[in-house]
Amino acid sequence: MNAVPPSAPRHVGDLMTTEPVVVRADATLVDASREMEQNGYSGLPVVDVDGGLVGVISETDLLRARATEYLWSSWSTLRVKNLMTSPALTVRTDDTLLAAARKMERHRVSRLVVVGDADETRPVGVISISDLLRSMTAGMTEDEPEVADEDVVSEPVVESPGD
Repeated sequence: MNAVPPSAPRHVGDLMTTEPVVVRADATLVDASREMEQNGYSGLPVVDVDGGLVGVISETDLLRARATEYLWSSWSTLRVKNLMTSPALTVRTDDTLLAAARKMERHRVSRLVVVGDADETRPVGVISISDLLRSMTAGMTEDEPEVADEDVVSEPVVESPGD
């Protein structure tokens, strides 16, 4: 059995990206897309004019706009607030990594906005699936059992009722 090292990250605040890149709700979709591309993120917290969290915009939202005729025909007039997911799914810095992972899985999202303990409307960070995966594999050692390629099932096994 593998024990978790005492130094391993256990809380969202231990692993999150701090000082999140945000985009304003009234920004254009081009502005949001550029921010994502320039910073290497697939989604951004969306804030109002006062810096309060109002949603999240993702590459998937932008792709949906491209694939939907009435949205694409309005692209130049749309703003982030027209496509963002609201409200944003959030966690706090003292939430466990397990709680964050379960929330991502339950809601089928790739990131959660981390909000301040004193003010839950202020984004203080972002935690993503890739952050969680890096922390999971960082603790692995060479002593971990290896799985042979033939032992990996790439398709779900479905048995018929008569089997």
